Amino acid sequence: MMTTPDAAGPSPARRGGWLLALACLLLAGCAAAPLPREHSFALPPWEVADTALGEWTTRQAADHPGLSGFTLLADGRDAFALRALLTLRAERRLDIQTYLMGDGLTTRVLLLRVLEAAERGVEVRLLLDDFGAVGQGDRLAALDSHPNIQVRVYHPLPVGRGSLATRVLASLPVLGRQHRRMHNKLWIADNALAIVGGRNLGDEYYSASEPRNFADLDLLTLGPVVAPLSMSFDLYWNHGLAQPIGRYHGAEPDAWQALKGALDAGLREEADSDYFAALRQRQEERDRDRLVDELRWGEAEALWDPPGKPAWRGRPPLATTMAGQLWARAEPEESLSLVSAYLVPTAAGSRLLQALAESGVKVVVVTNSLEATDVPVAHGVYAPHRAALVASGVALFELRAEHEGGEEDAIGVPGTSASTLHIKALAVDGERVFVGSANADPRSVWWNSEVGVLAVSRGLVDDFEVLVEGGASPALSYAVLLDDQGRLGWLTQVDDRPVWLEREPGSAWRHFNAWLSRTLRLERWL
Repeated sequence: MMTTPDAAGPSPARRGGWLLALACLLLAGCAAAPLPREHSFALPPWEVADTALGEWTTRQAADHPGLSGFTLLADGRDAFALRALLTLRAERRLDIQTYLMGDGLTTRVLLLRVLEAAERGVEVRLLLDDFGAVGQGDRLAALDSHPNIQVRVYHPLPVGRGSLATRVLASLPVLGRQHRRMHNKLWIADNALAIVGGRNLGDEYYSASEPRNFADLDLLTLGPVVAPLSMSFDLYWNHGLAQPIGRYHGAEPDAWQALKGALDAGLREEADSDYFAALRQRQEERDRDRLVDELRWGEAEALWDPPGKPAWRGRPPLATTMAGQLWARAEPEESLSLVSAYLVPTAAGSRLLQALAESGVKVVVVTNSLEATDVPVAHGVYAPHRAALVASGVALFELRAEHEGGEEDAIGVPGTSASTLHIKALAVDGERVFVGSANADPRSVWWNSEVGVLAVSRGLVDDFEVLVEGGASPALSYAVLLDDQGRLGWLTQVDDRPVWLEREPGSAWRHFNAWLSRTLRLERWL
């Protein structure tokens, strides 16, 4: 039976209930937000073939029918130069997906190149996780004001957008869902070439920060694997969790012009910097027929989490996750080389690695040391598993905060003696390599969304193993070992001499953070 409201209006209690319900809806974020009004999709193959990048990839693949091409981007400066070049050469479409976007020199350069591409008629789609958009609403809205640029934020929260502090406070009532983020990273030019890997947008990812940078890894891909990577972008872009930035931040129709002018003026002041000099040299070296030094060829598969995963309730079945897909396709039988910035194996993962090593599988793991990591709380919940891993035969190495010269080109940061590992990659049985955005931790498996490429290519495996070997060298890392009494120790090299440490390197503050995360049992959230 239908009833009508009282003529005098709702009672104060009922008004309070409606206000509370409205607040809950706002704090619930994008779960109740409408779908974007416009859907868009990747370029069709015939349009890709008509672009200069499409023609270049066709020439490169002529002697490798049906195979995809790859090259590892370990040097941050090369990774930046290639993104800038792909933006410069794009003719139809540029798709960018990222978790974070910092406000540094490299980001300003790339944004200026994006605006210049849009002025040439290139359609640009920028998809940024909403947590990475905190405090950047005006700049993103100004970008979005350009007729050829669309900006969307993933899993947004309508309130608390001005600063990290207000965002955290606004997230507390819905923390069970807001802690789940889109962690994917893609850079796709004309649907002809795609970059996938661990790098966000920010100076520390491209060897342009002081005093410390991330040692990271991307994979440049071309050929058949690019189409499914583009499809993954389309699925995320057109999903209801991806909302136009204009829903939360307004801008004048010509706001992009002021942004472009400010970027251009600021970068002219940096034109003579060492970083730009190195960038110009790299661009001059890579003419249209030499975009990369060498390509490896093989079969490849793009893997990604379902785009709705950040909004799911509870822990999903493993088979529905990218991690589950990867394990089903790459279970080791002979060898596993794992490089992960944040290694949080949990008890189950630790038992799995131990069982592999005890069964005869050669297991090599490279991760951050306590003194090098940018997330000591993650290190704290990894540390208790080390003794059992090493005892089972796992070769465990931890990247140092400061390292000896001469090995930087392997897995460190060229031109600096300090770096933090940010790589997410592995090799299996000497024939398969996976490079993506996922760490070896519960957050990447269960909570965040991720993307990556699994390639079958012996040449690519060899290139990756060179990185692993360099990363495990005593000039860059500590070898974590057990002494005769079963106690952990750290073996490294100083001034070309071996040094054995009985106490884990790292400041008292880092040790406290690691202890705190263990005490609070934060493992499943990291």
